[in-house]
Amino acid sequence: MADIHIEEFYKDAAIALVQLYNAFPRRINLFVEDIAGSDEPDEFGLHSKRHMACFGTLLWLSEEGLLRFVDTIRQEALDQAVLTQQAFVRMSSPASPHLQHEAAAEESQDLPPAIREDFSTHIHLLRTALRSGSSAKISRVMQATFFRDIANH
Repeated sequence: MADIHIEEFYKDAAIALVQLYNAFPRRINLFVEDIAGSDEPDEFGLHSKRHMACFGTLLWLSEEGLLRFVDTIRQEALDQAVLTQQAFVRMSSPASPHLQHEAAAEESQDLPPAIREDFSTHIHLLRTALRSGSSAKISRVMQATFFRDIANH
């Protein structure tokens, strides 16, 4: 089992990317609170480690070329965020047959071909993993979606 902060990283990244995909190509404000839950800064105005980890995830996604944004809104949000072409194409593309097969066990095979094709994309698998609430499933789908090329080199 992975460290809890890595599982939270995968979940935060998945939620952020799905939010951006759902709004694409519009730019949106991506709020940490909408991803990691509410947070009250302490008496010094500092956020919790959980809040800052989620904010760090958003910045990392940008540094790795998966999203762009105009500015930060303090440590609360990314202003005018949008998926990059790389992230949009990856999320819209079909997942590996192994990952599709794993997800298909939970869905009906009696669907029309166009629907089955939509269900084979990384974005559909990310949404399904998030709905399941399974940290292991979210981690597997995120790794397959964004890190498979790294493992193959």
